Amino acid sequence: MRTSVPVIPRKTGSADGRAVPGAGYLRNTGSGPAVFMAGPALRDISDDIRQAWTPAAARTIEALQNNGWIAGGVEAAISTIIGTGLQLNATPDHEAIGMTASEAAKWARRVERRYEARCRNAFECDAGGRWTAGQMEAAHLRQFFATGEGITQFLMFSRPGVESRTRARLLPSHWLCRDTDVSERLHQGVRLDRHGAPVSYRFRLKDGNGITSDVEYRARDRFGRPIIKHIFDGLPGQHRGITVFAPVLKTIQNYDRLSGSTLAASFLHAMFAATIESDYPTEDVLSAIGGETPMTGFMKELTGWHSNVDIKLGDYGRIPHLFAGEKLNLQGAKYPNANYEPLANFLLREIARCLGCLFEDLTGDYRGATYSSLQNGIAKIWPITQYRRKHIAVPYKQADYEAWLEEEIDTGRTPFPGGIRGFLNSKAAACRAEWRGPPKPVADELKAARADEIYYGLGVKTQGRIAADRGDDIEDIHEGLERERQSRNERNLPHPGERSEDARIGTDKAIDEERDEK
Repeated sequence: MRTSVPVIPRKTGSADGRAVPGAGYLRNTGSGPAVFMAGPALRDISDDIRQAWTPAAARTIEALQNNGWIAGGVEAAISTIIGTGLQLNATPDHEAIGMTASEAAKWARRVERRYEARCRNAFECDAGGRWTAGQMEAAHLRQFFATGEGITQFLMFSRPGVESRTRARLLPSHWLCRDTDVSERLHQGVRLDRHGAPVSYRFRLKDGNGITSDVEYRARDRFGRPIIKHIFDGLPGQHRGITVFAPVLKTIQNYDRLSGSTLAASFLHAMFAATIESDYPTEDVLSAIGGETPMTGFMKELTGWHSNVDIKLGDYGRIPHLFAGEKLNLQGAKYPNANYEPLANFLLREIARCLGCLFEDLTGDYRGATYSSLQNGIAKIWPITQYRRKHIAVPYKQADYEAWLEEEIDTGRTPFPGGIRGFLNSKAAACRAEWRGPPKPVADELKAARADEIYYGLGVKTQGRIAADRGDDIEDIHEGLERERQSRNERNLPHPGERSEDARIGTDKAIDEERDEK
């Protein structure tokens, strides 16, 4: 009989008032820092994630839906990681697959063109027929930022008008069960073999009648082709991911409270009133309000005056024409005060650091930023972008590419030495690829180009690496230059790249003068 391990909430105190050690995500640490918590417990990371996954994902998704800073920061990070979509640069090992270097290069270019055409067709690459490959990559990354993991199901079925039968279907992370049964090696919906590799995944799905049931899919078929691709990042012993915003969810809440309370205070202090400055004793004034005294007639006349005389300000209100002896005082807003912006920026800097982007990119505030500060910031953040591109975005694309390429060779649309059997015997060598994304941001294009020119002249940097740093493929550049040269020769046009030495020196001098003026 199968028994499930319950998730037991951790207590921060006992019945007799003694503190019980606790640790994990989403703890209420009060106003003090978490690192000074008395007696933290040491537990497996899988236990912490099992308890915190649902509330952390729910709060992060809510922030993405209702907080402009978080939503904008995530979109900025995604655009830096993939841009409009990662571009395939096939680099098969020609010796392992039985081709010459020239044959492998031609084969790779053919594969790249066919895969690019397939990725542009949403009806061909998406099981739902809605998104192109670039849109699916962005959706995969949004899911990663929200829940810490991305799940893709690979299907095979035919559609009229398209060649490929391989489709990708993105699955919401919360569909993957959080059930745990250690006796059957089931950890938060992921069933493992004795070595810790995923064998199958248990999902909680609704059928056409809205009835929920558990369905278990194998991770791979008998040929090793992926069925479910589960991508996350973390620590040893971790079976599920968790949102990257988990450490700053409290900071996001504090920022919302700060901005909300400051805005409310601003509204209150922006309100104004007209007061009567009177020389009469307080008793007479109160009597005028509540009883019949000689003051009553004066108040009636005052009320009648203001009900009939006013100066209108359109839809924004009116200014009364004052009675004799009255004075109208307007109270201006005193909030936000001088401490608001430094505190708000401090909270936003912590959020930007956890998100993996510059404070300026998160807020759009470049006041005080200099060339040196931006360059230093980019130098620190860019490795994080490269890491997420390589270990979060690329595994999804690589799995999709491998599944598609296997079908291409199996159907004979793409030739391969030895056919499908030869491909399966050398799959890793045949599927070697690099994925190009947006280039590293630079604060000054001219300085970056000069640095590349110097490195190329010293022989420590190739044209291919320079092109890759700019997000280009050197093969595409060479083919484009060749086509342009042939076109110019046919039309008897000069080649702009072939400048005389005097012309080159003159142009470089003009560039230097323009830079010095700036």
